[in-house]
Amino acid sequence: MAEVFWVALLTDLATGFGVLPFALFKREQERWSGLATAVASGMMLSASVFALADKALRRGNAVEVAAGMLAGAAFFAWSARLVSNRHWKLRGWSEDTSRQSIVVIGTMFVHSIPEGVAIGVGYATGEMRFGLLLATAIAVHNIPEGTAVALPLRKNGASLWSCFWYAVLTSVPQPLVAVPAFMLISVAQVLLPSSLGFAGGAMIFLVVAELLPEALERCSKLETAWGVTVGLVAMLGFTAALGL
Repeated sequence: MAEVFWVALLTDLATGFGVLPFALFKREQERWSGLATAVASGMMLSASVFALADKALRRGNAVEVAAGMLAGAAFFAWSARLVSNRHWKLRGWSEDTSRQSIVVIGTMFVHSIPEGVAIGVGYATGEMRFGLLLATAIAVHNIPEGTAVALPLRKNGASLWSCFWYAVLTSVPQPLVAVPAFMLISVAQVLLPSSLGFAGGAMIFLVVAELLPEALERCSKLETAWGVTVGLVAMLGFTAALGL
């Protein structure tokens, strides 16, 4: 359980590295973010389909896995809509100025919940390399998410440290949810196929609904396509290297 917590905490902190482009580069920030988001999208699609769903099918039937994936997608869609309909504002900013930042922060925070579940469930399979694969994929894809969180904040004058902590905040659910998910699945193995499907479905929906549109807004279709392809192939190679 301690390893699950610390690994999930590291994936949380990785989100903060998304602010580095704002410290290192003064131009092309949105294009860099778009390319990074495209690569992360490919990695998450690969992890969702070729790791999560594949592992789920080995431990359960197709109906359980499909139901879990649809439930994960529905959960993310409902959560994102709930956040976007709220009229919150950041301290010292108007509602219009705050809206984009709050929607991004809230959406990223909510979707970190199934990512934490994915880490806990991955380790609950009893295969340490599988848990490591999922945690690594999530940590890598958290970096461009941190960039996405920081972008509207930075445009409105937020400091780099503020951007860093807001980015880390969006992934706090990962270490908080990973251990309970690990404990639950360790006791109730019957839930494993649908839980793996749930996490995979939520991640796929996230990629299609949030990450790919963001990538297309910040870079060209060709760059996005290459980014997704490179990310997917890289994660497949990483999966093969771990022998999963």
